[in-house]
Amino acid sequence: MCVCDIAQLLGMTQSAISHQLRLLKQARLVKSRRDGKIIFYSLADDHVATLLRQGTEHVNED
Repeated sequence: MCVCDIAQLLGMTQSAISHQLRLLKQARLVKSRRDGKIIFYSLADDHVATLLRQGTEHVNED
């Protein structure tokens, strides 16, 4: 997703999203690719997706 789409989805500013994505990228949790002037972000790999899914499941347990 691009920063503008993430910002709209979460109801946050693009600046705030960019800051968080920079930290996540430094931690190698997300990766980016450029398409013209737009940068698209995605999870770095399947292991990150698994960790997020397991964390969400844990939080939602009764």
